[in-house]
Amino acid sequence: MSEKTTRVSEDIEVAQDAFSPTAGKYPGKSLDVHDKASPAVLNKYSKYAGDPPGGGAKAWSVILGASLTTLCSFGYINTWGLYQDYYEHVLLLDSGPSAIAWIGSTQYALMFIPGLFVGRLFDLGYLKLPYFIASCLLLTCVFLTAECTQYWQFFLAQGLGGGLASGILFGPAVGVIHHWFLKRSGLALGVFAVGSLIGGTIFPIVGQNLIPLVRFKWTVRVFRFILLIALGIGNITIDRRLPPVNALGGLFNWAAFRNPAYTVYCIAGIFCFLGIYTEMTYLSVYATEIGVTNKFAFYLESLLLQMLHLALAGFLRGGSLTELVRPLNVIIPFTAAAGVITLAWPFATSQSSLIGVSVVYGITLGAYVSLLVAPVFAMGEVDDVG
Repeated sequence: MSEKTTRVSEDIEVAQDAFSPTAGKYPGKSLDVHDKASPAVLNKYSKYAGDPPGGGAKAWSVILGASLTTLCSFGYINTWGLYQDYYEHVLLLDSGPSAIAWIGSTQYALMFIPGLFVGRLFDLGYLKLPYFIASCLLLTCVFLTAECTQYWQFFLAQGLGGGLASGILFGPAVGVIHHWFLKRSGLALGVFAVGSLIGGTIFPIVGQNLIPLVRFKWTVRVFRFILLIALGIGNITIDRRLPPVNALGGLFNWAAFRNPAYTVYCIAGIFCFLGIYTEMTYLSVYATEIGVTNKFAFYLESLLLQMLHLALAGFLRGGSLTELVRPLNVIIPFTAAAGVITLAWPFATSQSSLIGVSVVYGITLGAYVSLLVAPVFAMGEVDDVG
């Protein structure tokens, strides 16, 4: 390694130390760092000095971009119930419900799997380029979905391509939040969560009303136009504050799993996501099977689940509840309640009982999703949140 390369690497490391949120606690260290680091590096990272701002035009513009990102990723994928119903009854009559569900299941799985690697890339400083590539991929896949006619085409375009693009977008959007907010991270996460909830409400309603008027192809093209605007704003506004981390160990951060609490939380999250979206995915299909009208079944899922989800997310994150008690103390009972409701769901065989199940399930699901990432921020370093 050349002397110049070694010098640059050392400068980056000392600059990270100087401008970390804990630098102010060690004045001697900060002075020593400023003495060692070159003026060019100090100037480059001067905007990172001090604690996260917790407000201001720049910080809130980043949260806006992150919220629009989750609208385009989680929010759009939560439209799957609409696609499942249309594929079963119109486009893919030769494929059974289980086979069609694999498209949606693949989307949900790929929302999280890329995070294993994309988060590490985020720590290494790669944000804008992966975000832009994923934006283009998602828009292309939505465009191709409108043109598909066979099962394998839908699986590749919507399941694999769309899911992968959404996962690449979602990971960095979560990571940037704690770069800009620490003390007010609850409010920031609430605004972030609202994006997916609005998307999960707007897209199905738009689709339900447009398909009879302009048919499936043009409805999906309208979806693509909405995504284009949202992702365009996201590409402009989303940004990191902290400098890249000089991470060791490749793309996968095994060192993070030395923290037992973090390891247990990750394992618990895997089991939660195995079932947390089951009811949202299949509620409308189940409702029609027990005799509920298609129109009521659709709005049962889109309005009750999503709007209750939205309301609770705003209460938990924007309000004072999580300031009084730690997020895990809220997540645990609400997630347990969601599990009980999922087990009780098959016993709801009437319209009124389905409404009751949907209300309770929407509340419990909203608590889990809106608070999901909050405990993770407390289990590691701020500059390693990716």
